[in-house]
Amino acid sequence: MLGEKLKKKYALTDKGLSNTRKGAAWTVAVNLIMMAGMGILYFLMQGYMKTLTEDAELPGAWLYIGLVLVFVILSFFTHLEQYNTTYGLVYNEVKSTRLTLAERLRKLPLGYFGKRDLADLTETVMGDVNRLEHVWSHCLGYLYGAYISTAIIAVILFIYDWRMALACLWGVPVAFVLLFGSRSISKRNSEKLKADAVAVSDNIQESLENIREIRATNRDKEYLERLYQKIDMHEKTNIRGEFVTGLFVNGASVIMRLGVATTILTGSMLILSGKIDFMLMFMFLMVITRIYAPFDQALALIAEMFMSQVSANRLNEIYDSPTAEGKEEFDPKGHDITFENVCFAYDDHDVLKGVSFTAKEGEVTALVGPSGSGKSTCARLAARLWDINSGSIKVGGVDISTVDPEVLLTDYSMVFQDVVLFDDTVMENIRLGKHGATDEEVKAAARAANCDEFAERLPQGYMTPIGENGAKLSGGERQRISIARALLKGAPIVLLDEATASLDVENETKVQEALSRLLAGKTVLVIAHRMRTVSGADKIVVLKDGRVSEEGRPEDLLKDENSLFRHMAQLQSANAEWTV
Repeated sequence: MLGEKLKKKYALTDKGLSNTRKGAAWTVAVNLIMMAGMGILYFLMQGYMKTLTEDAELPGAWLYIGLVLVFVILSFFTHLEQYNTTYGLVYNEVKSTRLTLAERLRKLPLGYFGKRDLADLTETVMGDVNRLEHVWSHCLGYLYGAYISTAIIAVILFIYDWRMALACLWGVPVAFVLLFGSRSISKRNSEKLKADAVAVSDNIQESLENIREIRATNRDKEYLERLYQKIDMHEKTNIRGEFVTGLFVNGASVIMRLGVATTILTGSMLILSGKIDFMLMFMFLMVITRIYAPFDQALALIAEMFMSQVSANRLNEIYDSPTAEGKEEFDPKGHDITFENVCFAYDDHDVLKGVSFTAKEGEVTALVGPSGSGKSTCARLAARLWDINSGSIKVGGVDISTVDPEVLLTDYSMVFQDVVLFDDTVMENIRLGKHGATDEEVKAAARAANCDEFAERLPQGYMTPIGENGAKLSGGERQRISIARALLKGAPIVLLDEATASLDVENETKVQEALSRLLAGKTVLVIAHRMRTVSGADKIVVLKDGRVSEEGRPEDLLKDENSLFRHMAQLQSANAEWTV
């Protein structure tokens, strides 16, 4: 039970919990061995005092040399194991934690990322894990080891003399009560500090992503001032938090070390009253030089443990978020996509309200409608990038909610308006469509997508780096790389979302040629605003306010005077393809 609480409280894995236990055990061993060193000195002094008071002989020097040698060997071995278990194992735990986070993020539905800020997620994966790494390596093992070793030593001291033990140890629980009483303050400061850090990261990211717009509108000074204000706020929060934490930590340290004064005072009074001898007081004075040592580091870092719980909560929020799971097998009978009374909402905002239609295999089904009607949402739901709230979506009779998304997506190719490219070569960006594809296969897909036209003009041909997100290419060239990826994948289902909306007429014509090769014989779902884009569709599904308003063949809908599709086509009457 305690182990589960620790795992949740500090976002530990099973292996991390095991490492913490090992670290605590070796910390106990180190503390007891160091206290045993004080015992060797005590017995040496006790033997020497007997030679002065009882005319006894001091034990041979070899005995003490042997004891010291054993102490040194044990001290070296236990310190080495303590280091390995509190640092070496923990650093591996940090690697495992980041890999676990990455795996978890990979399995989360796309809707999760729509609710989270990118800077906030980056701060969790990097900043929060770094903070927890310091707690795992510097705090947990040391603190819990200090608890256990001090409890063992306290029992021994109370057996010797409860009055001296009480005078020696009373400050430890009082100091920790003071620190734990400050936990709520530390948590509030930590939450504010984390929020300020995310705000700074968010502002920097926003400024870099929109640097062209900022400069074009002469808003440089305004954005910099806003960034300076957020950095100043973060700095002030940090200083305030450090100041408050320092007050409690130093106050607790002072209270704990008052035990030295009370030990001397109590011992002196008991000696004067004849209740203890000098050697007993000497033993307690030696013990008190060591008993506070395990808490020196713990006191300085326990406030960090309180603050780390905010980071742990942020990691647990990712761990606790439901992933998109399903079967590892996907055997559809054909590739018809069927929506049956599908409802979907972003948070509390309803987007789809009982949508039903079928996109047949070998046909192009176009989703049209006003902005915000749910077209793009349908495309994403069809690929299970999000999970629906109710109803069902089937591919070849198989409910896609029962299939693992990665397995499902092997049958999908997607071309979106916003193309995402990597800072790599043209060749590798296309090869992303099919792992292990040969250069010949990549070039064949590139030719089919009309990529060879611009690729051959590049300095190194297909091996030319294209910059971050294809910065060295035009919009049409980037779009054609996206289509080449889809062609290389050769999936039986193709989703197109505004694939040509931002292109000029010349580029649109070239992209349309590439698309015609991609779409042959596939189940195609097209989302478009421009009627020209869907002029060759086999079926039109018109969405309005999250519902299917009408569906049918383009020519049939155009004949209906009350058709929304006809009305939209008339608004775009400049497109020559449409005649009513």
